[in-house]
Amino acid sequence: MKKRLNVENLGRAVLFLSILAASIIMLLPFLWMLSTSFKEPKAVFGLQLQLIPNPVVTDNYKRIFEVLPFSRFYWNSIITSASVTILQLVTCSFAGYAFARLRFPGRDTLFLGYLATLMIPGQVTIIPNFILLRILGWIDTYQALILPNAFSAFGTFLLRQFFSTLPADLEDAAKIDGCSYFGIYRHVILPLSKPALSSLTVFTWLGQWNSFIWPLIVINSVEMNTLTVGLRTLQGQYNTQWTLLMSGSVLALLPVLILFVLAQRTFISGMALSGMGGR
Repeated sequence: MKKRLNVENLGRAVLFLSILAASIIMLLPFLWMLSTSFKEPKAVFGLQLQLIPNPVVTDNYKRIFEVLPFSRFYWNSIITSASVTILQLVTCSFAGYAFARLRFPGRDTLFLGYLATLMIPGQVTIIPNFILLRILGWIDTYQALILPNAFSAFGTFLLRQFFSTLPADLEDAAKIDGCSYFGIYRHVILPLSKPALSSLTVFTWLGQWNSFIWPLIVINSVEMNTLTVGLRTLQGQYNTQWTLLMSGSVLALLPVLILFVLAQRTFISGMALSGMGGR
């Protein structure tokens, strides 16, 4: 009995140490980014590895606003990410509700066709979307950054899976009380779907905040650049301002961390209940 307990304790210790080592390895790039943001330019590629800067330089966070219109980049990313997130929550919840709770001819076939779009690489649709936006005169505008991403097959699938798990008795009771389909969606489905909606919010915000290729293609002016494209200007063919780039990256990372911390609990429960948690 003691031997079995010793083996179990040893296994738990090994598992704990493995998780701890993996966590440290995953955190090292972020710690190095934070460390570099407080270094002098000449200390970035010094002969000695310095995780703790010596001396600590805070001017990099001030200079990033002087070298670039960083506040404008930040504002553009916030507007784009917030708008796309809100639009996807609306469109995906409507579509997910229709596919999960309503019955109409061809529903399952249409849903399979909708899911089939997930297998189309995004690079395939870049040129058609760009041509369409140019015809509409939306190049270098917020419309070009927001509207093409206002719909999501993945978000529809995520919410549809969650809506399917809700008890049908609640819907029947609402119908008896005289609720319309929209009333059921608003007063029954949405209040019970906060975990799934939080999951979609995190996914969508993160995807839009880190988007690079699409803003790079549809934006021409410096004033309309998002953070990802704006920070890219610090990298030249022969020289890169690493300290400014890392300080800008730290500032760009803050909203994502704050969002995940605030929505962490509902995010994890939403992943589990919607069938996306690997179970």
